[in-house]
Order: sequence, then C-alpha cells, then structure tokens
Amino acid sequence: MRVMLGLGCDRNASLETLRQAIEQALSSVSLTPHDVTGAASIDKKNDEAALLKVAQQHGWPLHFFPAEALAQVPVPNPSETVRKYMGTPAVAEAAALLASGGELILEKYKYQGADGKNATVSIARMNDGK
Repeated sequence: MRVMLGLGCDRNASLETLRQAIEQALSSVSLTPHDVTGAASIDKKNDEAALLKVAQQHGWPLHFFPAEALAQVPVPNPSETVRKYMGTPAVAEAAALLASGGELILEKYKYQGADGKNATVSIARMNDGK
C-alpha cells in the first residue's frame, strides 16, 4: 500500500521526536517507511528542521499547503487550538488528505517526545490506483 504522511509538530521539535512519532504511527497500521511516498504539512513549517531532515533521510518529497487550503478539507478531528495558531482547524489530517487525494487510514496520532515537544502524524492512502 502506498501512503502519504501528514505531519505537524511544535516549533523546533527534535528530529528524534518526529522520527518516533512517524515510526509509531506507521507501526500502528502495520506499515513501514517503505510504504510512504511523501509527506505534507502547512506552509508555515517549510523551514522546520526536523520535517526537512526526516523527509531528506527517507527520500520523501515534501508538500506544503497554505492554511486556507487546509481549512477547506473536512477532517474527523478539528482543533480550535490549531485554528488559533495556524489559521486552520487541522494540519496533519488535512495535509495527508490533500497530498494523497485518498482517504485517511490513521487519524491524528499524537506523540510527545523526550524533548517535551509534540508531533502529530496522519496517514492517508494514495489515490493513484496502486
């Protein structure tokens, strides 16, 4: 199965926090990094070091969407806190859905790392016939 990751994280979350969140999210639906075709997030995170590094390490293309586009995507777990700070009620779920054109197979998976920072992962099946 080919999937797209939707990623969100606190500013300056460590690479290890993001890596652990992704690993646990994938494992929870019996997938591995080899099933991932790319990752997506909000454009406000296009300079987030951990996001850039994890995508580079896996060779995943990164897709960034503006808050306005993400806000148009119906999601199962909207958050008023995310809306307040990001201008959209969802980042990970909406980004995964927009980038994949498919459906969520893992809703918002939240993880708090040893650095005290939070990361969120959503996984959507690619709508590419594969």
